[in-house]
Amino acid sequence: MSTDEGAAAHQEALWGAPAETEGAAAAVIDADGTVAGWTRGAGRLLGYAAEEVLGRPFADLLAPTGAARPRHRRGHRLEVGLRISRLAARDGAPRWLASFDPRPDARRRLASERLALLSEASTRIGTTLDVMQTGQELADFAVPRLADYVTVDLAESVSLGAEPLVRLGMDAGRVPAFRRAGVASIHEGIPESLWDRGQPVFVPPASPFTQVLTSGKSFIEPMLRKSLGTWLRCDPERTRVIRTTDMHTVMMVPIQARGVVLGIAVFVRTDNPAPFEQDDLVLAEELVDRAALSLDNAHRYTREHIAALALQRNLLPSRLSGGPALEVGSRYLPADLDHGVGGDWYDVMALPRDRVALVVGDVVGHGIQAAAAMGRLRTALRTLADMDLPPVELLTRLDRTVGRLAQEDADSPGATFAGVGATCLYVVYDPAERIIDIAGAGHLPPVVVSPDGEATVTRIPSGVPIGLGLGHFESVRIEIPDGSLIALYTDGLVEFPTEDIESGIRRLAAALARPGLPLEELCDRAVAARRTPSLSDDATLLLARTGPSGAP
Repeated sequence: MSTDEGAAAHQEALWGAPAETEGAAAAVIDADGTVAGWTRGAGRLLGYAAEEVLGRPFADLLAPTGAARPRHRRGHRLEVGLRISRLAARDGAPRWLASFDPRPDARRRLASERLALLSEASTRIGTTLDVMQTGQELADFAVPRLADYVTVDLAESVSLGAEPLVRLGMDAGRVPAFRRAGVASIHEGIPESLWDRGQPVFVPPASPFTQVLTSGKSFIEPMLRKSLGTWLRCDPERTRVIRTTDMHTVMMVPIQARGVVLGIAVFVRTDNPAPFEQDDLVLAEELVDRAALSLDNAHRYTREHIAALALQRNLLPSRLSGGPALEVGSRYLPADLDHGVGGDWYDVMALPRDRVALVVGDVVGHGIQAAAAMGRLRTALRTLADMDLPPVELLTRLDRTVGRLAQEDADSPGATFAGVGATCLYVVYDPAERIIDIAGAGHLPPVVVSPDGEATVTRIPSGVPIGLGLGHFESVRIEIPDGSLIALYTDGLVEFPTEDIESGIRRLAAALARPGLPLEELCDRAVAARRTPSLSDDATLLLARTGPSGAP
């Protein structure tokens, strides 16, 4: 039976029924006990489309318990009242009207189930500070609980950490770029989606999509119109997929927080014949609101992460030079998004008499404050290095400087200096004597690799971190031959939750025990030797190879 024929059959079957029947959950039963009419309300309640029940025995729709209890298409019994009344006879044949009435306790249970669903959503959506992951979590949660197919598309600015949309203007000449952050379907391979996660998404102009983005209000179309006279005429590819996958009902909900639009979530049903209704839209909006809060937090965190990373990269040296005495190389790996940029820094400074100073440090904390504190510490240390102070005296003065800066900031409302508690390792190499002079402030010891490939973790007095006012520092002088490798690093390179830090240092030393390799390749080996690709803290490595003109 075609759609038009089915609609005509409904109207004919409902002849003699009360005028309000078509909007209620009801069925017309013929004299032989088969279903002759079926309203949309009955379809929403029991899950059957009209063509699935017309002509079937009405008893097939009841639970096999002997009681007059309707059952849902999926098999579970519904707590619904059933009232059957006689209609006016037609052609002498009796007919009955079966009215389904959701009971108050069923309504309460439905409300309770939805509250439980929203409570579960709060633990399943927004588990990370990654906007793309949060978008996928929303899609995964809604399928199949609410829809058969869900997409979450975010404005390009959101995924990049830039300013989100305030809202599309009514006279907007073009639609901003969107990117697919989440997609889920009950069908394997997600045949409904034209775009994979991470890909740019086409948003058709003069469509429900732009209507939602312009108004900031949700859109629902219980019976999706698929004719060429609709907005689909501007989007033939989407039209093709809608028809081939039997999409028949749709909701679109704007993702917005603090008055700005972050994206749009689309809910579709294909296999489930029940059209979306207002209660479904309310539930979808509740889910999206919860996701929007997490997305907004993740977006703001992403922006801060990008700003802190840009600040740190601008404060770190863009080019390192060890002069004629040292060949130098480095790696800096920022912490992942969930943990934020830290305060690692490194530097190489020329000193009188062809000597070279190497430094690696680590500021406590993450974010913009840690990056800014790192910049101040690096500037202070460079100033002290220009005075050509011995390593112990330099760390002593740096400790006092940091303490003074912290006190000055403490006297300024709202200002804090994150440099207190920073660690630092300062090494001076004298090529004339082939000696390195090492002093540390709570930092990990350097690794020295001899020209024949023997790697040694150089034990030094660890000292106390900078800025605590407890500074008593000591230095160690070590003679090393030409062609030796000196490695300074931070704990992010060697510290892992699954093992002690000594094991990580030994793994680093083993990776560097290749004297014939170029420094860039050694840096790559050191990074590859880490136990996990994820970074909960910044990781820094500074390598220096001794020898005339930096050659072994």
